[in-house]
Amino acid sequence: MSDYYCLPFSSHPLRDQLYAELHARPFRAVATPQQISHLAFKATPQELNRAFKLVCQLCQRFAVEPPEEASVSFWQNCGPFTLRWDRHMEFYALTLARKGRGELFKQRVLDQAPEDWLASLPGQAVMALHLEVVDEEADLSPAALAEAFEDQQLVLSQSKAGKALICSAFRLHSDGFGRILIQNRGMGECRMGRLVQRIYEMETYRLFAQLAMPIAKRLAPELHEMDGQLAAMLARIPTTDTGDAERHLLEQLSLLSTRLETWRAETNARFSATWAYRDLVMSRLRNIHEVKVEGHMTMAEFMSRRFNPGLRTCESVQNWLEDLSKRIERAGDLLRTRVNLTLQEQNKDLLASMNRRSDLQFRLQETVEGLSVAAISYYMIGLISYVLSGLPLEALELKKKVVLACLVPLVLATVWWGVKHIKKRLIKTPLCEL
Repeated sequence: MSDYYCLPFSSHPLRDQLYAELHARPFRAVATPQQISHLAFKATPQELNRAFKLVCQLCQRFAVEPPEEASVSFWQNCGPFTLRWDRHMEFYALTLARKGRGELFKQRVLDQAPEDWLASLPGQAVMALHLEVVDEEADLSPAALAEAFEDQQLVLSQSKAGKALICSAFRLHSDGFGRILIQNRGMGECRMGRLVQRIYEMETYRLFAQLAMPIAKRLAPELHEMDGQLAAMLARIPTTDTGDAERHLLEQLSLLSTRLETWRAETNARFSATWAYRDLVMSRLRNIHEVKVEGHMTMAEFMSRRFNPGLRTCESVQNWLEDLSKRIERAGDLLRTRVNLTLQEQNKDLLASMNRRSDLQFRLQETVEGLSVAAISYYMIGLISYVLSGLPLEALELKKKVVLACLVPLVLATVWWGVKHIKKRLIKTPLCEL
């Protein structure tokens, strides 16, 4: 878009994208009567790319313009039907629609799509819905509705000040699809388009929000068992009085924490998506502005009774995961503190023992030091004796024994001073310089 205009100032590189984001999934006008098939597939990024290529191939089959590479929403008239493609974070949606009237849910617009193309769609179908918009002339008697919805209990409400009647069972039918019926009672095409999109988006987001429920039900008994294991470990802490027992308990607690964190990593994204989808469902319900039909539940009442309790279970399990994680962390800190205190006591005893050994070693060293002074002095006197034997002491009127006797104190003092000097230097010298 920025290629078509030039501003006299610099702009953010995402400015055009930010404006376009508000119009990424526009409402389309829906004429009455209308038959719609809506599909939503949970898909990986690779499957999303494959699905986009299949949409381009379908457009080529019907000789119409394919979507642009970066488009997240695309609408095109393929002749027998109009096709809409929507790309989301974890799923893609396909909406096929055509104008026309027929027997309720008997002539499906999805049958106009190539069977081989439908069979090659990647991902896993979460949402498969047939939606029909009929005029006021359509037969909506109890018998006709019972036949259309296969005698299932219906949720019925009015919308937009009574200008539309909405009917659904929120169940799968014999063809494997859900069904929703809207009777137009004076609503324009644009307003009907907004209503239709809100309804099938609400149903899509409802199903994707419920993907977390089986996970929550599977984890609940596991968390109950883990809660009991943690309580038993905490009860053992006060009676654990040995370092080995404390370290063993800490190892068990670490294994419990690893197991829990694995569950948190596996479920965090799913639970976070569930709350986002829930908010979207509630938003779509509020925008429909339902009016109650006597004797029937509205969609908001149905969601309150059937949808919200399941989500509260998911919320409870997620909070349980967080609570267990914090409790295990606190228990681990407590055990580590006990282990550290035990180690400090052991280190204290070890240092006291080392001090006693050092003191004994010092005393032994002093004893050896005195012996070494005597030994060195003895050998030095011996050497001096050999030296004196070669000197003419008689000419000097000196006797060898007298001279040696006089030199003994001097030698002892010299050796003692030398040993002390060496010891003093060793004490002052850092260990890294030795």
